[in-house]
Amino acid sequence: MSLLPRTAEEFSSADYWERFFHKRGEKAFEWYGDYNTLCGVLHKYIKPREKVLVVGCGNSELSERLYDVGYRHLTNIDISETVIAHMNQRNVQRRPDLTFHRVDATQTGYESSSFQACLDKGTLDAMASEEEGVVARKMLAEVGRVLAVGGRYVCVTLAQEHVIKLAVEHFVEAGFAIRIHSLSQQNLDSDSSSFALPVFVLICTKFRQPSPFKVLEMCQGEDGTLCRLGSVPELLAAVKERQAYALMLQKLRGATDTASTPSLTLCHAATGLPRYTLTVQDSPTSAKVPRANHFAIFIVPQGREADWLYGSAEGRTQLSASANFRRLIVVAMHRDQEYKDMQAVQSELSPMVIELAPPGMPANHQVPFLTVGGDLGWREVVGRGVSGLTGEYSIEDVRGEDGHVYRRLIFMNNTQLVQSESRLRANATTGPAGSAQKKKNKKKTKPPAASESPSSAKKNHTIDRGFLCCSHHEVMIAGLAVLGKEAMSNKDGQVSVLVVGLGGGGLPQFIRDFVPGARVDVAELDPAVLEVAKTWFGFQTDDRLKVILGDGLEQISMLEGKGGHSYDVIIFDVDSKDRSLGMSCPPPAFVETPLLEKVHKLLTPRGVFMLNLVCRDSALRQSVLERLQALFPSVLSRPIEGEVNEVLLCSQGGVVRDKPSTILQELQQAAKNLQVALQNHSQNAPFNPQIDITAMLKGLRVA
Repeated sequence: MSLLPRTAEEFSSADYWERFFHKRGEKAFEWYGDYNTLCGVLHKYIKPREKVLVVGCGNSELSERLYDVGYRHLTNIDISETVIAHMNQRNVQRRPDLTFHRVDATQTGYESSSFQACLDKGTLDAMASEEEGVVARKMLAEVGRVLAVGGRYVCVTLAQEHVIKLAVEHFVEAGFAIRIHSLSQQNLDSDSSSFALPVFVLICTKFRQPSPFKVLEMCQGEDGTLCRLGSVPELLAAVKERQAYALMLQKLRGATDTASTPSLTLCHAATGLPRYTLTVQDSPTSAKVPRANHFAIFIVPQGREADWLYGSAEGRTQLSASANFRRLIVVAMHRDQEYKDMQAVQSELSPMVIELAPPGMPANHQVPFLTVGGDLGWREVVGRGVSGLTGEYSIEDVRGEDGHVYRRLIFMNNTQLVQSESRLRANATTGPAGSAQKKKNKKKTKPPAASESPSSAKKNHTIDRGFLCCSHHEVMIAGLAVLGKEAMSNKDGQVSVLVVGLGGGGLPQFIRDFVPGARVDVAELDPAVLEVAKTWFGFQTDDRLKVILGDGLEQISMLEGKGGHSYDVIIFDVDSKDRSLGMSCPPPAFVETPLLEKVHKLLTPRGVFMLNLVCRDSALRQSVLERLQALFPSVLSRPIEGEVNEVLLCSQGGVVRDKPSTILQELQQAAKNLQVALQNHSQNAPFNPQIDITAMLKGLRVA
């Protein structure tokens, strides 16, 4: 492609095109596709009997091929004298009525309303490349002038943002109807396939009177379903979505790359809102993968897209390995979208995802659709709000794999992460979750739904405060055994706890409800999170459970500075908002040595510091461990199965690092005492907790 211009300005230069066609010689240069690629859409909008102006014809064979199939009224213009002379000479014998003229497309001299169609293949893209698009605007104005009422400007374009925006805005202002076809790249010729972007055909139809409302339409392929859009920005966004899809497709046509997991969001045709997110997961080529297992589509049930198996890179890798396909497309459905049934979803996805097949897949290969449970799953958004610190959030009820209904807090800036989760217990009017009544109606895709308002939702469901949804919360509760076997056996004793990070409040509420004598302080930065916890997650403050609004770092510094505020347990359960860090939980400032020293001073002699650590950087993790080991005689780690999380239990005394074999022995009796205490103590919670303390402690190891 060395003939391509070095600068954008050269695209609209007559001298450049003279040199281009002189060097190119007689070989036709087919920008963006030849007749065979484009004939389907061209014949829809240009009829053989119509007078057609072909702007910037170059030495393309397109007009010749149209002439050969019956188009006899083609007027071809170009600014290159070389190409016009060559095209006239080439066609004077075989196509005597096919005319070529050296004419400037910005001032043609033709009579107004003298053509029924204007055909442009790449000329607009060339002219719009110069600064501010002045030349392109002149050409579009000339096109509008020479078109008759009902005439169409048919423009084959790459639809780069500045080009398509200029053209659409120009013709919308002139009262034209706008339609854009996105063509498949599968049949492009060798020249046009050099372009990374897909090819579009822009159709602008001239009305007798400017339309009182905008007609903006998008169509996939030549004969796809038309989608009516409400505004120019929505139409341009639909074009950008298709371009992103094409770029992804081009990348995936190469060799499979297990280290890369590209993703793409597909929007709803009618609304333009996100509808599906596709993530490509490739597996290493192996003799273990059957030849038939080339490609499959896995549809994640609604409400399950944030599960570790589907929402994390590690989980999708495991899913792909267990599915045993060379390429697996993991499809997540979006909230606020309606989906009829699994068959409808498959039909909707099939035309798009089949293009993402790995290279070398046999022709006519049947691509299976996979899922869990056989239905679409269920999710209902029961509340929304905006945090001044974190942005928009959503409160959602979903059905879990176990049949129970769960309530989740999702921040919209990271929809793959469940910020907080609680299990719901359906009241008597709706029947308990997972009960025989539910099994009787198991064919329904919706369980009894919470209503849109907090008050009516509370009438239908109750938060199960004796159930912790997060495995790391269960480990933290089990970690209370590190306090010693006497700590939970003395009913008159007290356990003072500081929790940094509230979320839905499930962990501090559980400690307050089930740990005898527990007094809990919670430091929470975001007032909106406190309101969410109280409104949607059954969180209740009292004299034994208090919330301090403010920065947790500042709270720890203030308490340590005052002195006398000692805690038996300090828990860090706060995540980082910066997802680019190798450690997403806690934020780095929470594990700097000066702050850890203050935490150490705030603990009682029997105290334990618990940290939820999510770190994918091994060097960074080791650095955190070394800082903790410099302060605490005992640092124990409990990895969370199937996740990146691990809980670190750091104690003032207790087990020494050089005696790891004694860890479980010393904790065994304390674990039994803690289990009994939790089951017997249930103030404000008329049901027993469901945590096996001994099982939670079995995975402990010296860090």
